[in-house]
Amino acid sequence: MVHLSWLTLFALVFAGAAALILIVYLVRRPPLVGATKLWLLLGLGVFPITAALAGNIEGFEATKQRKLCNSCHVMTEHVADSNDVNSRSLASRHSRNNLFGLENCYMCHRDYGMYGTIATKIGGLKHVYMYYLHYLDVPLEEAKKTIHIYHPYPNGGCMQCHSTRLDVWQREAEHRGLLEEVRNDRVACASGGCHGFAHPFTKSKEELSNASVIWRGEKSRPRPASSAVHEGADR
Repeated sequence: MVHLSWLTLFALVFAGAAALILIVYLVRRPPLVGATKLWLLLGLGVFPITAALAGNIEGFEATKQRKLCNSCHVMTEHVADSNDVNSRSLASRHSRNNLFGLENCYMCHRDYGMYGTIATKIGGLKHVYMYYLHYLDVPLEEAKKTIHIYHPYPNGGCMQCHSTRLDVWQREAEHRGLLEEVRNDRVACASGGCHGFAHPFTKSKEELSNASVIWRGEKSRPRPASSAVHEGADR
């Protein structure tokens, strides 16, 4: 049984009502009296606009879901890791946080500015372009070698939740010692020397062997947190 959200049902009802009004008018051709004009206003204006608005909102919400990312074969391992309850990667741990849940991909990679949702959707069109024109027929293992985010992940994304200003954060000696470096993006939170890579399986064996990464319960050789600069950030 297909489950439809209330926004989808809302859009379908208003779209159906608009279609019904137009069909009745075209079949019966009533005189253009006040009542007819009112019905046409509803059928040509109010109802279609309402349906479009509800549909767009539903579309925006649907594109936040992790399952949308899974619709591209090059992202299946990312989604599988998020769904793996035994994974200790940053992405997976955030997916088990109620603040992120099924929207963890969007929550971490969205633009947090005033127009964040719109900017993210516009940027997402580039992802669609790259997928269908460059990666649609590329095998997953090959795609993993070349797919990367456009720039190193900024600590500002982490700091939307982990402000670095509370006692619970600053009581850690490593945090206090690297406070300015973290706030100025000179040390990456999502790096091997700090909290581990967000997506460890995208890293080379050399990157993993030189990093302190906790993933799927395995811990490799650690290195000092102070060496975790942006080149160690998640690509």
